[in-house]
Amino acid sequence: MLSKSGVFKAVLPAGLYIVATPIGNLGDMTARAVDTLRAVDLIACEDTRVTGVLLQRFAPGTPMTPYHDHNADKARPLLLEKLQAGAAVALVSDAGTPLISDPGYKLVRDCAEAGITVVPIPGPSALLAALTVAALPTDRIFFAGFLPSKASARRDAIAEVQALQATLVFYDSTQRLPETLADLAGVLGARPAAVCRELTKMHEDIRRDTLDNLAAMYAVEGPPKGEVVIVVGGAQAVEASTSDVDAALRTALQTMSVRDAATRVAETLRQSRRVLYARALELAKE
Repeated sequence: MLSKSGVFKAVLPAGLYIVATPIGNLGDMTARAVDTLRAVDLIACEDTRVTGVLLQRFAPGTPMTPYHDHNADKARPLLLEKLQAGAAVALVSDAGTPLISDPGYKLVRDCAEAGITVVPIPGPSALLAALTVAALPTDRIFFAGFLPSKASARRDAIAEVQALQATLVFYDSTQRLPETLADLAGVLGARPAAVCRELTKMHEDIRRDTLDNLAAMYAVEGPPKGEVVIVVGGAQAVEASTSDVDAALRTALQTMSVRDAATRVAETLRQSRRVLYARALELAKE
């Protein structure tokens, strides 16, 4: 069938379609994503202005509705009503794959609970694109999302993943990039890392070095422009015997609180802070 704009419009079964869109280069839009956006009854998007530009090229005439952090609680029940009434609805983010650092998972959760079909339409993702070019192991990864904007909270969040033996991936504002790299280097040390900026775009820039060198580099250059993904090597396995751990904890407990002792030893031995906190509690009782 033809839409009002004259574009062929296929008929899709009712359900929620999770559609990935380009993170920069429009050539990365998949044929299946185009067909889906043309065929659905409604597109739920973060910013109708951003998605509107995409639809002008690929799916003119398909109606949109905003769905983002600020209106999700009110918009979600309305979307569920349409889905339960038999509509086909697409969910898109401003760029990349929905549900990666956006409120989409709540809509998917409610659809699953209501028995509504959810269909993935995979495609571009800044997270995966950065991993493919960072030159770091990809067999085990941990996506930490956006780090806190406040320095103390940011360092605490970094310390929480310090002992993970997995490649770490962070999203960050380019305006905070110099400070974030300095905090990463301060907590994690001189680990190998990559700063992946403006992926798939004209000014794509990928810098690989140690965290301390990258921090020094951007401290001089200042905040860059664009979007950035930071990829950092994981902790190396460190074997520590039970007696070594207990000895380190006992020494730390002489001058520190249980929490601070567990944190210090976890950082030194690259062990789980949660596990060491529980052990420090036992030793403190002794």
